Amino acid sequence: MRAGLIIVGIILLVAGIWVVSGHASYQDTDTLLQVGSAKITATHDKGVPQWIGIAGIAVGGLLTLGGFMKKG
Repeated sequence: MRAGLIIVGIILLVAGIWVVSGHASYQDTDTLLQVGSAKITATHDKGVPQWIGIAGIAVGGLLTLGGFMKKG
């Protein structure tokens, strides 16, 4: 159980740092014009919001610390 918390925490920490550093993005497709079954679309690359990365770092840090804490 503790090893699982540590692994998930480290994964979230790394993913959060990746997002905060600006390397994470996703594609969004918009329909510009549609006539019958024909349509014109545009695809844009958008960055993942930075607050998601900060939340990932915070939760990952808490999970990692919780995994390393000894039960007394």
